[in-house]
This record gives sequence, structure tokens and C-alpha cells, in this order.
Amino acid sequence: MSKSFLRRLASVAAVAVALSTAGCGYNDFQRLDEQSKAAWAEVLNQYQRRADLIPNLVATVKGEANFEQETLTKVIEARAKATSIQVTPEMLADPQAMERFQQAQGQLGSALSRLLVVAENYPNLKANQAFQDLRVQLEGTENRITVARNGYIRAIQEYNVLARSFPTNLTAMVFSYAPKAGFTVANEQAISSPPAVDFSGSAPKR
Repeated sequence: MSKSFLRRLASVAAVAVALSTAGCGYNDFQRLDEQSKAAWAEVLNQYQRRADLIPNLVATVKGEANFEQETLTKVIEARAKATSIQVTPEMLADPQAMERFQQAQGQLGSALSRLLVVAENYPNLKANQAFQDLRVQLEGTENRITVARNGYIRAIQEYNVLARSFPTNLTAMVFSYAPKAGFTVANEQAISSPPAVDFSGSAPKR
């Protein structure tokens, strides 16, 4: 065979592969994979925003005499645990890694919720403008986290439907597009549920 014929044959084969992969969702996988990564990056961005607010919150609360140290300590420890988990792109395909991450973030959210509830017992904190500003920022961040999580859930749902449907599941197998891990119902309940707070005990000493 001549070299020109081989080049034409290679070109035809390349076109055939391109058409077959496009018809089997290859380009959709590229788009949805990038879309899900961007959605996850926004989730991480909002969690980091929350973590960045905590040192100032802790410093402000420490200025209040007799504040419940156990509550404050739990926030500090929960933040340390949540920020210690290394987040990589591979995590999106690892349900166990995602669960560990979500549990750590859920524990931090619960610890923060308890701190804000307990702070209601301290008039000086309630009157502290810096504390109130931080509280508003934290509440806004929690709302942003919810929006970002919902955006990620929608993004991976679309991706996972493509990965599991025929014939695009064949493309997923050929190019190793594994389904991505999401937020399960149990995770969402753990993250969203407020902590149980018992006010039946004695009031804080002043």
C-alpha cells in the first residue's frame, strides 16, 4: 500500500472514531465532567469561607467571661478536623472519601450551630457588634453552602445518568468515566439537623 493511501485510511478511521464517540456521548462527558468539577469547587469555596470566619468568631467569643469552654473547644476541634481532609479530584469518584469529608463538615456545622445558640445566654455577646457581624456572615455562608451543594447534586446527577445509560455507558467504560459520589440523604440530614441543646440546667455564672 502506498503512503498516501495509508494516510487517507488513517484520516477516515479518525473521522469514524470522532463520529462514534460524539454519538455515544463522549463530548457530553467532557462537558459534564468539567461542570461537576466546577460545581464541586464552589462547594469547597463556600466551606473554606466558613472555615476562614471561625478564627475571628473564636477570638470574639473568648473575650466573653465564663463562656462555655466545651462548646468553644468543639468548634475549634471540628474546624481542625474539617480542614485537615485533603480534597482531590479523585475524591469525587470515592464514596467513602466523600462520606468522611461530609461528616467532618457536618460536625463543624453542628458545633457552630450550638455555639450560636449558647451565645444567646450571654447578653454581652448579643450586644457585641463584631460578634453579630460574624454571625450574619456565617448565616449567609451557610445559605451559600446549601446553594452550592444543591448545584453539585444537580451536576453529578446529570453526569451519572449519562454514565449509567445505554449506549453512553459503553463510552464511560472505554474512557473510565466512573459515576461520581454525591451527598446522600443521610449525609444531608446530618449536615442540616441542628444540634440538640438542653437549657434545663442552671444559667451561666456571671
